[in-house]
Amino acid sequence: MRLTHWATGFGVLIMMLALAQPSHAIPAFSRQYGTSCSTCHVDFPKLNDFGKAFKDAGFKFPKDDETFLKVPPVMLGAPAQKELWPHVIYPGTIPGLPAIGLRFNSFFQVYGRNRNNFRPADSTDPTIPRTDFQPGLFSIFTAGNFGGGISFWVDSDFNVGGSNAAGGLGDGYLKFHNIGRLLKLPTDSLNLRVGQFELDLPFSAARSWNISGWDIYDQANFGALNGATPQNVSNSFAFSAPGQGVELSGGHTYGGYHYSVAVINQNTSGTTAGGDNISPAVGLFSDANFKDIYGRFQYRFNLEKDSASRNEIQAAGAIGPRDHTYLQFGTFYFYGRSVQRILGATTTLVAREPFYRAGGDFSFNYRTFNLFGLYMYGRDKNLLPNEGGTAFFTGVPAHFNGGFLEADYLALPWVMAIMRYDRVQSTADFINGAAGGSTNFYSPAGATRNRITPGIQFLIHANIKASFEYQIRPKQRVFDSEGNPASDPFRTNQAVAGLEWVY
Repeated sequence: MRLTHWATGFGVLIMMLALAQPSHAIPAFSRQYGTSCSTCHVDFPKLNDFGKAFKDAGFKFPKDDETFLKVPPVMLGAPAQKELWPHVIYPGTIPGLPAIGLRFNSFFQVYGRNRNNFRPADSTDPTIPRTDFQPGLFSIFTAGNFGGGISFWVDSDFNVGGSNAAGGLGDGYLKFHNIGRLLKLPTDSLNLRVGQFELDLPFSAARSWNISGWDIYDQANFGALNGATPQNVSNSFAFSAPGQGVELSGGHTYGGYHYSVAVINQNTSGTTAGGDNISPAVGLFSDANFKDIYGRFQYRFNLEKDSASRNEIQAAGAIGPRDHTYLQFGTFYFYGRSVQRILGATTTLVAREPFYRAGGDFSFNYRTFNLFGLYMYGRDKNLLPNEGGTAFFTGVPAHFNGGFLEADYLALPWVMAIMRYDRVQSTADFINGAAGGSTNFYSPAGATRNRITPGIQFLIHANIKASFEYQIRPKQRVFDSEGNPASDPFRTNQAVAGLEWVY
């Protein structure tokens, strides 16, 4: 079958809520500093300028941290040992209380009345219920500072997207701040992060404040070997997944320049096809010998009229968050390789297909109004097996493009209104890893997915949030391989309400 422009992403979109990305605030910091979550967050986990500065400094107040810290850290060694190093162990600290937080959320969702019209009349697949309660994420996380400019973060998801749905490690890293001082470089111009971490994205997918994720971050690139324009591309890489490796970074996210360069393990999957007719995928592989590269650069212009205010870090006031008026521009680039294996009659062919993702972003903030967006282009080289499965030749590359535009308005310190537009266009279907989809729903002409999402969020307390969003999508219809309608028209609109808390 092939689908209309809107139908190809249906299977993924109806699961988007249940698989919503983890998002973490750290209430343990509130306990350590005796302050509200709103000190660092606009609407958790969205950071304000002070929160960005707190994170950049290694989970410390950017100035006079010792003055504001209500629970002193525990010293691991006497301060005088600094003078005796390297003949003794260099002293450090650990947080004075366990910096542990918890997060849980649950959702209620309502689908459109004609939600099951995409199914052929003779289908035996389960139907989609009209209404549905879903537990979302249960996570435990910790973060803090070990002294000496070393910070840490670990979060582990015990349950993701439903009952008995196993999670896994999210981020787990050590970050060494301002190591450029050892080379007499400007302050904060060079940091080092090691472990598993989210890439330095313009807007965090792992700590998104929306109920549903931005579609472009979940976009993988899948093709099929059948059809008028075959694609031997089955690349599961998506920006919403963490990477394992090292990252160099510098500058500040709350003003001026910021950059990062990361070298990480390849975290893509390819397919194995077998037999004389190059059958569908039967296995998943990656190329651990190759390391992917990601780079980002941004510059932020703080636009406050007063020069002192323009260069200072804005902190939350008595009535709520306070950010600079600013205009920020950025760009990013990712380069990697995906592995495709073809099982022939006498040998296995291996295609290592280079791919890249590139894009730009902006963010404009005026008092309590924030308008931001992102555009991304993705391209995978397409190496096709010949008829006998003995060699490869170059086919038409698989590519996609798209992004999002979002406006957030803080109507009250505890009420934020949201309006979002997501768009993704691809030469392959928007399968995003859905099992069995890449060979059944191929559309050689490409497909487009649009979504408009108004929403509103309420802070019941600083650590308890109620959210609502309505996902609006165009009318869709399924067609068979001959171009004949195979379903009645349908929509996949959803109304979603969520409740979450952090501790």
